[in-house]
Amino acid sequence: MNDITMPGWYYFNLSIYYISTGRKNWSESRQDCRERGADLVIINSSEEQDFVVMLTRNIKAWTGLTDPSKTKTWKWEITDLYWQSGEPNGQNEHCVIYNYGFDSKNIWADYPCDNKFAWICERKIFH
Repeated sequence: MNDITMPGWYYFNLSIYYISTGRKNWSESRQDCRERGADLVIINSSEEQDFVVMLTRNIKAWTGLTDPSKTKTWKWEITDLYWQSGEPNGQNEHCVIYNYGFDSKNIWADYPCDNKFAWICERKIFH
């Protein structure tokens, strides 16, 4: 599934995805994605969630889901949420990581945005 024309990127359903090898905070991670012509991943379906879970292989990684107003009003347009049991739960935790806990499907957790994790970029092939 690796896109031959863009080493390190993986194709799925009209998007390509990049999983970092380093660790940065949420803002730095988003900036890295933007420099690659992408943005932090936004999950639009259970199939995409399954693909990203398979791709990250239990690596904790930032997503594009955030709470910019700091009121636990999570920002992106989706119908399915994949929160780990008990999440979101924290004060001063306004960004979301993948692969938190041991559930194979519900693996999102809110986290302080200044922690350092890997990140997942998504770039749409067609706009």
